[in-house]
Amino acid sequence: MDNITHSLAGLAAGTLIHRSLPDEADPAQQQARHRLLLVSGWAACNFPDLDLVLTRLLPAPLGYLLHHRGHTHTLLYALPQALLLAALLWLLWFSARRVLAASRHACLGLGLAIVAGLLLHMLMDYMNSYGIHPFYPFDARWLYGDMVFIVEPVFWVVLGVPLAMMANSKLVRWVLLALIAATPIVFTSSKHLHWVSAAALLALGALFAVAQDRARPHSRTVLLAAFGACLTFAGIQAAASSYGRGLIATEWRARDPGAQTVDVAMSAFPSNPLCWSVVSVERQDAAGLFRLRRGVLSLAPSVMPASACPAGFAELDKQQTLTPALALVWQQETPLADLRGRQASSCHFDAWLRFARTPAMNAADATDVRYGVDPARNFSTIRYADFAGAPCPSGVPAWGHPREDLLQPKL
Repeated sequence: MDNITHSLAGLAAGTLIHRSLPDEADPAQQQARHRLLLVSGWAACNFPDLDLVLTRLLPAPLGYLLHHRGHTHTLLYALPQALLLAALLWLLWFSARRVLAASRHACLGLGLAIVAGLLLHMLMDYMNSYGIHPFYPFDARWLYGDMVFIVEPVFWVVLGVPLAMMANSKLVRWVLLALIAATPIVFTSSKHLHWVSAAALLALGALFAVAQDRARPHSRTVLLAAFGACLTFAGIQAAASSYGRGLIATEWRARDPGAQTVDVAMSAFPSNPLCWSVVSVERQDAAGLFRLRRGVLSLAPSVMPASACPAGFAELDKQQTLTPALALVWQQETPLADLRGRQASSCHFDAWLRFARTPAMNAADATDVRYGVDPARNFSTIRYADFAGAPCPSGVPAWGHPREDLLQPKL
């Protein structure tokens, strides 16, 4: 997820934990504890993304692809991150050190805020099609939630509005609410959000604003409802994703019974359970090739056909309508021997394949078409000439190959 979402989740978690603990006897210590849990929740919910400093350990694009969402996004490495963050707060923040030394509730709150922040970060990153591998080294596979877009305004609204309403300054409160309200309007004007979604977000924000305004001081109710709304939305998206994946597999099987759909990467449109960008991977063993198809899927074509999905993501200029529910944007067939041969002959390509879930190949480069079909505009593109004659890189993480099902002959 984006770091605004991570920050809001961490701030909301820190506030919720603070309000769940008994009050400190000293009002000054109560305020200091509140600040501590806000900062620790925010920091913990962003801390795993410090793995960006590791991207220079490998040549581009491998450094970003293999080290971002890497070791710092695993449960095993969450423990040293938690200890490091707690130590930094203790050493660098005098007022935090003082309240921690005087209050066991503050110590408990700090531990809960850090753990909650780290777990929320991994959970939110799991939700989209980029994926994480949280159980490494016990399980090196990438896990993909395929349920929400990487920038999701629903989370901004339901977490951000209650936090904004808690601001002590009326001016700050209204500025924050205006910024949150502007988000769906801007997304709609840029054609990345349907106007119905924008209206629903504004209504949802107004509901949470009124609820927080009427809540008792220091109440947890609205924050709990906000996290509940996030989970409910994620559940709806997960069910929609699973349903859509089944539709795609059924459609391709009807069109080519000899092919096996081995994966469908689902990427939701923001705040829109009906519209999805899809990339499918099919294997044709009889022909010795694999096929990639990228398209736009509507789960309710009678309400919103694929051609009516927000144009900012729908790639309307490339769409070939197959059914009211499904439009094909791009497809490619590649011999399995080409994929396996390049993996065997190039250690850099093999390292790239530890990230690529939907690998499209041509004579000059390869790209993961989850992020677009134009190699020149895709951050995942690896150009073969950049690594010609270069020694094999050291320190390549041992993540599982997402397309192991294509790299190994079918038994």
